[in-house]
Amino acid sequence: MSKRNVTVRMKADLEYEAVNPQGNKVLIDMYDPADKKAQSPMDLLLSALAGCGSVDAVLMMKKKRKTIVDFYVEAEGERNDGVPAYYKTIHLKFVLVSPDATEEEFKKVVALSVDKYCSVASSLKSEITYSSEVKRPE
Repeated sequence: MSKRNVTVRMKADLEYEAVNPQGNKVLIDMYDPADKKAQSPMDLLLSALAGCGSVDAVLMMKKKRKTIVDFYVEAEGERNDGVPAYYKTIHLKFVLVSPDATEEEFKKVVALSVDKYCSVASSLKSEITYSSEVKRPE
């Protein structure tokens, strides 16, 4: 069994810093949107999920020898109105810009990445949906 850990330290009333054993830092804040300097914990959860899904999707497309001009994931979560304000649903839109990838192969890669390989997705109780899109370079 593998363990991971981070330490989150308060820097100011609404500001925190997360550090892993290797010294990598992530800033966190709970300010209102107009005053934000960093992501909130719930933003970070979406970022972690999208990042986790990205890694294997990109690796699998490269293994298929597909050209990647650009790649990104748009993550959107709908939160519960009460407390706790957890994500009831999360939608991940995977977008690949490639001259030689097909919608079908990318759709399969995205499904494998999220459903089989993504540890973050497997760690959540939320219903997670996803979509994919291939764009051609301009």
